[in-house]
Amino acid sequence: MAKKKKYYVIWKGHMPGIYDDWAKAQAQIKGFQGALFKSFPSINDAEKALKVGPKPYLSGGASKAKPSGKTPRSQIVWQSLSVDAACSGNPGPMEYQGVDTKSKDQVFHQAFPMGTNNIGEFLAIVHGLALLQKQNLPHLPIYTDSATAMAWVRKKKVKTNLVNDSRTATLHELIIRGENWLKTNTFTNPILKWDTDSWGEIPADFGRK
Repeated sequence: MAKKKKYYVIWKGHMPGIYDDWAKAQAQIKGFQGALFKSFPSINDAEKALKVGPKPYLSGGASKAKPSGKTPRSQIVWQSLSVDAACSGNPGPMEYQGVDTKSKDQVFHQAFPMGTNNIGEFLAIVHGLALLQKQNLPHLPIYTDSATAMAWVRKKKVKTNLVNDSRTATLHELIIRGENWLKTNTFTNPILKWDTDSWGEIPADFGRK
């Protein structure tokens, strides 16, 4: 007998939403303290639950990850890409990079004469997504320590007051390209929040704090 398809609603997790594959849904709650999620038998039920919120479903068996202080390092998905940005002043000279989470080997790096840390974090995620798509690695997770950049990626829109002049023109062009890439491409790579409090600095950190 064929196994019935389930839809997983993530109310609280790395990237909330509806997932039709448990592995993808699990990646959104792994290492996320206080995650809220539940499975539903149909997409209509899942969409309704996501819109209504978790409260009506908590007593009906919704799962809730229990806070347990520090997140153990065993929760880290080592086969992944980690990204980070550094900025000397904000705004100021900015760079971002992506590294192999386990080996810390640099995968890509970009530098700009003027930018902000959040913009660098956003572009690093998009750069990573585009690269993994090109390399046919659709399920490899990306770690970031920036909740702001994750929100921008989710909304496919950067919210910045960075002046647009000769020093930042190229960066603003890349921001537009990044937003357009997100709007015109579908990706399945989980974007995970690096738990700095539990695990220390993200492997892609530039070490300038």
